[in-house]
Amino acid sequence: MKRILLTIAYDGTRYSGWQKQLSPEVNTVEGELEKAIRILFHSPDLTCIGASRTDRGVHALAQKATIDVKTTIPVDKIPLAIRPLLPDDIVVVKAEEVDANFHPRYDCVKKTYEYKIYNGRIKNPKERLYSTFVYSPLDVEKMKIAAKNFIGTYDFAAFCAAGSTVISTVRTIFDCFVKQEGDMIYIYVTGNGFLYNMVRIMAGTLISVGQGKINPDEILSIILSKDRQKAGQTAEPQALTLQEIYYDFGRKSVDTDQ
Repeated sequence: MKRILLTIAYDGTRYSGWQKQLSPEVNTVEGELEKAIRILFHSPDLTCIGASRTDRGVHALAQKATIDVKTTIPVDKIPLAIRPLLPDDIVVVKAEEVDANFHPRYDCVKKTYEYKIYNGRIKNPKERLYSTFVYSPLDVEKMKIAAKNFIGTYDFAAFCAAGSTVISTVRTIFDCFVKQEGDMIYIYVTGNGFLYNMVRIMAGTLISVGQGKINPDEILSIILSKDRQKAGQTAEPQALTLQEIYYDFGRKSVDTDQ
């Protein structure tokens, strides 16, 4: 039996998130992946374990999931073998064998997300599925200052949506920065784990900073308040992409929603 770590990229537009649901009618990325691996490995009960539960409409370049299989297919050939069995908007980009005790969620030490804001005068239809549109001019310099104030280890309860079941809301943000390229503004956040909708609430708060509704130096006080009402709105999901998941084998991560 081999434990194989898959790296999966997907366009989340058509899916109700990563995690499969009780109803088979609900279309999820994990559900489609499991259909494919069951056919490929001739195992009707085969399941996978994902690293991050991305929401409806959220995209990924490097989602991770493990499967336990007996197979003669060379591990590095699995992405090619599974490709015809998956829809065009889901791709297994890499497969590698890992230790039998490896867990894609609990062995993760950090993740990076990207959030895209199209800040133009008129909507760009090509970006409607991959960014959020903000008409009002945003002060990017203030957003850059505010983003740095997220860095550190804090109780991020103020940036957690209702419905989370995690034991602790303490997280460490290793990096958070904003950059602009033309009309597109990018927010990058790297942390040891994220609460439910945490990155989208951080993005919504930074948009409020750019609009002058929140001062950059208020970020820390919002964090310390642990009051969800003091942070910005939860930004739209389609602008969020899971960019990378990092592992340091032997170290365990915190429990995480995303």
